[in-house]
Amino acid sequence: MRLSFALIPAVFSSCLVFSGQIQQLHAQQSDTPRTVASSELPQSPVPAGESSSTLQLEQQTPQTAPTQQPSTAPSATPVGANPAAQTPQQSLDEKTRRELAAEQLKQQESQRVMGVMATFNTTTNKNALPLSPGQKFQLFFKSSTDPWPFLLSGVVSGIGQANNSYPEWGQGMQGYAKRFGAAYSDAFIGNFFGNAVLPSVLREDPRYFQMGTGNKMKRVLWAASSTFWCKRDNGKWGPNYANVGGNLIGAAIARTYYPASERDVASTISDGLTVSVEGIVGAEVIEFWPDLARRHRRKQAEKLARQAAQGTMQAKPQTPAPDDNRK
Repeated sequence: MRLSFALIPAVFSSCLVFSGQIQQLHAQQSDTPRTVASSELPQSPVPAGESSSTLQLEQQTPQTAPTQQPSTAPSATPVGANPAAQTPQQSLDEKTRRELAAEQLKQQESQRVMGVMATFNTTTNKNALPLSPGQKFQLFFKSSTDPWPFLLSGVVSGIGQANNSYPEWGQGMQGYAKRFGAAYSDAFIGNFFGNAVLPSVLREDPRYFQMGTGNKMKRVLWAASSTFWCKRDNGKWGPNYANVGGNLIGAAIARTYYPASERDVASTISDGLTVSVEGIVGAEVIEFWPDLARRHRRKQAEKLARQAAQGTMQAKPQTPAPDDNRK
């Protein structure tokens, strides 16, 4: 683990150099050779001794030839053609990718655990298209304005009220309001930097890619590693700088509205790492909740089947036994 963290600056510097080379490559454009249409060429003089029909035929010939050439020219692209000529097709493909990514993002916005816990930052599509910076901010805003973070902040502030955490805030409605505001602000600021700003700058995907199937131990490790390992916009995987950095930035900004006794470096780092550990627990719940839901539905179906079978047996009329003494 120490070796991997030591390589983080080198990997980050290599990514920056590589992205700069790609931008320079796209910025290069070649000059388009200028071509002259055959219709611009002067017509050759016609001898005076020729008939008028021959004159009309020759005048019509150079008019029909140019109209047939453009139909065959676009069939093949010259090697030295200007890359700018392909820009409309490239922009169309990029627009299509954005639209498909928006559709996939729309499907994520209906995902919940137990019908309450919002899991908009989760996708079961391992080949999900990368999100644009605008879509990353949209995902953050949707997650932060959902009723779930407000409900969670209310529970956290209630526990803090019961434990009298940060006694400087006091008790009663005033103390509860301070604790509630701090809990929601922590989540909002951390998600703003960890799921929107830094992922857009570092080109990281803020979503959790659910494994869903396979060995349980592998799935446990997969979910736990999502806090420190993520998918990038280029399809590769690497350290999750955005998530860890967002948690630390959120903890640092939170020092401004927490009591003065909590405004130290140790408390900032401790709070940032605590949020990261909470993210691991949340990823484990998201990973295995579908399994629990399927198991519950299967047991419910088996229970209903047994009840239906018992009801059928009770409602079935019994046929009388034959009378052996009957003649």
